[in-house]
Amino acid sequence: MKKEEFKIMPIGYIRVEGDDPKEADYFLDIKEPYRSALKQLDKFSHVMVFWWAHKNDVEEIRSQTKWTTTPPYGDNPQETGIFATRAEYRPNPIALTTTGILEVNDKKGIVKIPGIDAFNGTPIIDLKAYFPICDRVRDCHIAPWLKDWPEWMEDGITWWEEQGFFDDYE
Repeated sequence: MKKEEFKIMPIGYIRVEGDDPKEADYFLDIKEPYRSALKQLDKFSHVMVFWWAHKNDVEEIRSQTKWTTTPPYGDNPQETGIFATRAEYRPNPIALTTTGILEVNDKKGIVKIPGIDAFNGTPIIDLKAYFPICDRVRDCHIAPWLKDWPEWMEDGITWWEEQGFFDDYE
């Protein structure tokens, strides 16, 4: 018998200090019962943060029957299935961001990171250390409408700024 529902509990929350996303400080605040799981995370340069897109966790979105969209980015994007996007409106609003680790305080349950594409107060559902052997692909390709995007995450913030991504940030 297949289980039809799963229980996901937050292990912590994203904390953003500052109004300007380019200048803000970003933290992963881990709840006390899970802080021992941070041990040795400071030995890694990056962490994958699995988070719950809680602002899109509404029945109207989760129960829709058409799961296609025209992405609001790229060069002449075509209508595409939601699984071919990074959109936060999904049947299960699970999001993933790989980000750098600036500092880990496992006693206080705080991981300082350089940034994340989530809101202040967003629930964190898991962390996984970034392992190149598992998480990097040598010969990959992306959809043609994304051809002008930067190849590396570190170049992304500048590119997003140039696209005006932060212009309407509130």
